[in-house]
Amino acid sequence: MMKKSFKLDEIDCANCARELQEKLAKLDGVQKVSVNFMTQKLTLEAADEEFDDVLDRVVDFTADEEPDCEIIR
Repeated sequence: MMKKSFKLDEIDCANCARELQEKLAKLDGVQKVSVNFMTQKLTLEAADEEFDDVLDRVVDFTADEEPDCEIIR
């Protein structure tokens, strides 16, 4: 299992962060995800062998769901 944190740029509000976290948790391959509005940080856990693919899905989904928010890799 791999766990990494990424900076979020422009997550607008705590409610947006909570909703995004709930939706990301349902994506294939996501074992655990946390979106923290206060620290502007996303923490993702996924299987080692598919981590990069899962991260790509998380980044794409976030871009669609929260167009102003960017995940800094």
